[in-house]
Amino acid sequence: MPDSRRHIHGSHALLAAQALLPGGWAHNVRIEIDAAGTITSVTPDATTENAEIAAGPVIPALSNLHSHAFQRAMAGLAEVSGAGDDSFWTWREEMYRTVGELEPEDAEAIAAKLYVDMLKAGFGAVAEFHYLHHDRSGAAYADPAQMSKRILAAAGTAGIGLTLLPVFYAHAGFGGAAPHAGQRRFIHDVDGFERLMAALAPACDAAGATLGYAFHSLRAATPDEMDALTASLPGACPVHIHVAEQQKEVDDSLAWSGKRPMQWLFDHMPVGERWCLIHCTHADEDEIRRLAASGAVAGLCPVTEANLGDGIFPGVSFRAQGGRIGIGTDSHVSPSVVEELRWLEYGQRLRDERRNRLADGPHRSVGRDLYAAALAGGAQALGQPVGAIAPGHHASLVVLDGRDAFIDSARGDAILDRWLFALGDRTVRDVMVAGAWRIRDGRHPQDEAVDAAFRIVIRKLARK
Repeated sequence: MPDSRRHIHGSHALLAAQALLPGGWAHNVRIEIDAAGTITSVTPDATTENAEIAAGPVIPALSNLHSHAFQRAMAGLAEVSGAGDDSFWTWREEMYRTVGELEPEDAEAIAAKLYVDMLKAGFGAVAEFHYLHHDRSGAAYADPAQMSKRILAAAGTAGIGLTLLPVFYAHAGFGGAAPHAGQRRFIHDVDGFERLMAALAPACDAAGATLGYAFHSLRAATPDEMDALTASLPGACPVHIHVAEQQKEVDDSLAWSGKRPMQWLFDHMPVGERWCLIHCTHADEDEIRRLAASGAVAGLCPVTEANLGDGIFPGVSFRAQGGRIGIGTDSHVSPSVVEELRWLEYGQRLRDERRNRLADGPHRSVGRDLYAAALAGGAQALGQPVGAIAPGHHASLVVLDGRDAFIDSARGDAILDRWLFALGDRTVRDVMVAGAWRIRDGRHPQDEAVDAAFRIVIRKLARK
């Protein structure tokens, strides 16, 4: 399939009757975009001369800060009850079964379909937390970066912005426990992982992707391994890690170190603004305080966390302390901007038995505050100049459907409240990434080819 990111375009202008700028909503906004896909100027109250007219309100595209693309193939297959209480740990067995069947071309087809669906939902970029590295026996491919390059290719087909996060994964549990058979495709030692990262740096540059680092979790990497890798981290690249997703992880961490996982992380690692801590579901008040003070992003995946029965992140307390958040679709039971933000807010409401929990103060729009927080946190977590309609940022934009009666009648923040709490993904009409249209009127130019390749993989997996 062709690489959509190599779409050639010249400088151009888009005019929006309403657009969400960093300072708020503005009218008749002219957005000038250069040939590299960067916004060069933003002018409210402009004329329509020599500009394309947007077909509805224009907002910055959101960044999806946490993705395991291959897991989209198993969506809906772990919803049969087991012999006992089901949890993340029983779900994980179905995940291991699926991952054991995938060939490189399968992983690429799944990711390409997923990324197209993300675009259609309003995401403009994704951080791929990628730990599927080796062949089905656990051996390295002739090109050890084969699986990572399949992710790069899939993002190219879709035309989505990408931060690639190869994951260091070495152990089955705290204290360096030996990995088991289901994890054989994930495992690296430090030297092998550093060679992988060195091979991927030029590949990411060539593909226009950002390269970051990820540790799977504290149970999958020892302190010595984490120290060795953090010492070699280049520049200001993003660093992501799963932490405190399940209560069992907290209990196991206490048994191993006498500390809760987030407590251990803050005591031993240089957690700061380049870090994104995924889930943080089971964080106590002191951990929430330290996370907010660190400037790191809490990477929240409410739909997956609900699907797995993980729990509810203490979002109200965290936001009250100035904590930074972003959203991801993680296992992709539903790769949707609307569902993630809606569940993030609704989880707080269900826990607290109150409404409008994540607004930033009295008389504020929940939709606007949620969206603004996720824009800023997502851009920070991906390490990309996205998330704002402003000069110097990528022209990664969403056009909501002006034909919809709810959107047509709304002004300002009511547009986001209508979209996020009354409508859904189909409200996304057009999506631009780095100055090039990827979705037009709900369709992607590679829909037929992407769908056909994905169908072949799903049918193959269904026969296993």
